[in-house]
Amino acid sequence: MNIPEGILCSKTHEWVLEQDNKVTIGLTDWAIEQLGDIVFVELPEVGSNFSKDEVFATIESVKAASEIYLPVAGSIVEVNESLINSPELLNEDAFNNWLVKIEADDFINDSQGLMEYSDYKDEVE
Repeated sequence: MNIPEGILCSKTHEWVLEQDNKVTIGLTDWAIEQLGDIVFVELPEVGSNFSKDEVFATIESVKAASEIYLPVAGSIVEVNESLINSPELLNEDAFNNWLVKIEADDFINDSQGLMEYSDYKDEVE
């Protein structure tokens, strides 16, 4: 699996990648592995605004349903439409199959509690 450089992770298992003032949000490989086969993803509408740590999406697998939290506050500028019809894509590659892209309100402050991927892996294993 190819882990993008500069990726940050939250304690609630979302990953964050900031590029050109846009922030891509996904679910970590560890979280997806724990969920098992993903069968449904509900994503927000473009233009929706969310606070840091607010639930912005839900995901269902054969094992459980889970809420997904936005690690940084912002406005949804893009959703990964391919996941709506093919949520199992998340099982194939957690980092290629992002959930949403946002315009962050204050990325520098909101990202303070996030961990580098290597630290995240140490914490969950």
